[in-house]
Amino acid sequence: MSETLIKVEDVSKKFCKSLKKSLLYGMHDLGREVTGRRHGGNGELRPDEFWAVNNVNFELKRGECLGLIGRNGAGKTTLLRMLNGLIKPDAGRIEMRGRIGALIALGAGFNPILTGRENIYVNASVLGLSKKEIDGKIDEIIDYAEIDEFIDMPVQSYSSGMHVRLGFAIAVKIEPDILLLDEVLAVGDVGFQAKCFNTLAEFRERGTSFILVSHNMHQISRYSEKVLYLKKGGLNYFDDCERGIEMFLADMNQSDSEADINRTDWSRVNGSGQVIFTGARFLNNKGDNITEINVGDALTFEIDYRSAANMTNKCVIEVIARDRDGVALHTRSVLVLDKSGEKILDGCVRVIFPFIPINTGFLEFFFCAMNDITGEVYDWKRNFPIKIKPEYVTHSRLSIPIKWEFNLNPI
Repeated sequence: MSETLIKVEDVSKKFCKSLKKSLLYGMHDLGREVTGRRHGGNGELRPDEFWAVNNVNFELKRGECLGLIGRNGAGKTTLLRMLNGLIKPDAGRIEMRGRIGALIALGAGFNPILTGRENIYVNASVLGLSKKEIDGKIDEIIDYAEIDEFIDMPVQSYSSGMHVRLGFAIAVKIEPDILLLDEVLAVGDVGFQAKCFNTLAEFRERGTSFILVSHNMHQISRYSEKVLYLKKGGLNYFDDCERGIEMFLADMNQSDSEADINRTDWSRVNGSGQVIFTGARFLNNKGDNITEINVGDALTFEIDYRSAANMTNKCVIEVIARDRDGVALHTRSVLVLDKSGEKILDGCVRVIFPFIPINTGFLEFFFCAMNDITGEVYDWKRNFPIKIKPEYVTHSRLSIPIKWEFNLNPI
């Protein structure tokens, strides 16, 4: 089980932002290869080029699972494509031992005009199986994919979930030594996802190594012994899974808060102006202004507003709190004005949270004043942030206090 299946030494890959220059550089590099010179030059960046992956090193032994994490654009998919042989590194060396199964992109490797059955033969042949071997496995592949009635239809008519089913079935039924999975298990129904993860558990017992790319830190923590954290194409961390996830989440929280603090534009009215928001603040249970809380703390959100003297309609204020992924974790509206012709003064509305169980590290509040009857928007403000110190005991969005009880029946 100590056999090294993947060895990556000083691997780098650069791309070009300009299509025309990319084609030109490609011709230059091809000429270099034909004349026996180094592919990609001597490591220097030419105009409009950037490092997608830069100087990455790691090893993966038989039976190990590596979680590959990083922000969008960090180089995760580029690294997997180099491991799978789809693209060449510009520098460094990659050593792969054994049969490789890969599911790097949805529908990748499928010919859309061929049927599912025909694509099985094409893909399995590329992965090194003979026609006789494919004949012996094709029923297993179709059964595993659970698309029997659609197997003789063109793949272009498949849904995203059917693409994943077929691609994963091919990848696992060739009995690979190395399996590369890039975020594809986020697609599909929960029953098939459970089936896939059970298959990964069986593979681990048999000694298969796999690299799992996911933005779901629970999945990474559950299935990976080690984490490779890519940051702007470079190797930021490679070792213990939990420590790597902590570093990644801490970086995410810091960069998000730095980018979003004070983004709310109070100088602009986004609506008809019958009601205008003039300010907002977060308070702790002592009434102090704060910009950061711990998971589980109480929080008061105050919003100041000013109403027009001729305002006659009812007004509601809607408050929405979202995490960094845009998931709404709180949505409420309240009737704040019903003055019917009376001159309206400045006011303040408070949203009081007895505790905040959010464990995303960061919340943004969106609030809107609108006509309760017609839905006319009076004013709308976005991106008012509060930083939340995360709990690293759990990687879920919520950290809810619980109590476990066991009722053990004596034998």
